[in-house]
Parts: sequence; C-alpha cells; structure tokens
Amino acid sequence: MITIDRLGPDDRDAWETLFRAYLDFYQRVEPPETYDRSWQEFQADTRMHALGARLDGRLVGLTHFLVHANTSGPDVCYLQDLYTAADVRGQGVARALIAAVTEWAAARGCGRVYWMTHQSNATARRLYDKVAEDRGFVRYQIDLPA
Repeated sequence: MITIDRLGPDDRDAWETLFRAYLDFYQRVEPPETYDRSWQEFQADTRMHALGARLDGRLVGLTHFLVHANTSGPDVCYLQDLYTAADVRGQGVARALIAAVTEWAAARGCGRVYWMTHQSNATARRLYDKVAEDRGFVRYQIDLPA
C-alpha cells in the first residue's frame, strides 16, 4: 500500500537520493547548497512544500510544490518536481502523489494545480494525459546570472 506524507528529518538521505536521480534524469547538476536550501524550505513548510510516497516504509517517490498568486482568480499550486524510483514505476506512486498535492491545494483554496514536463518524457506523459488536461502552452525561459 502506498502512503503519502510530509517529509521529516529522518527522510533527508532518502529524499536527496531521489532528488538527485530526478535531476540526473533532466541532466542537471546542482551544487550541494541547493539540496541544503531546498531541504530547509521543505522542513519549514511555508514557501515550498514536499510530500513523499512510501511503499512498505521505504521512500520511493517525492513531489515538491508551491502556491503562487494568480492575476485572474484564486491562487494556484505549481507542482514543480515529481519523481518515482525506477523499480516501483507503474505501481501508482506518481498518481498518488499528484492526488495528494491536488487534495492539499484544494484544501487551501487554490483554483488549480499545474505542472510541466519535457515533451520527450513519454512515460510520465501517459499518466499525465489520464489525470490532467494538456492546455497546449509552450514555455519560454531567460536564465539570469547568479
């Protein structure tokens, strides 16, 4: 059975292993302070939030999300990161994490939950097409110097 809950202090190592695997998937390398900063934010649970999925007590999935203002309605929830350990994919972990974020956001009056994925992420997109609507938006980005 899959259980979803907040990440606690004892989850740090397992969370970081999953988060590093997520970033590896997107071919990103982050400095160690990125993990420390994110973990501190998740533990504070004020600006950025995290949930973990467990199977038989083992942390096998994570999601990171935040709420932001919306000019045309209620606040919205951005599901920024979603990752499931490779050995448990197809067992409902990602679906359970999306459902938990959706429930969390609804309880706080958000008008919607949204996320992005790379167009080549066919495995994830098969699930996303079942649980959400592809609204057809294209993302543009300007990176700023650190």
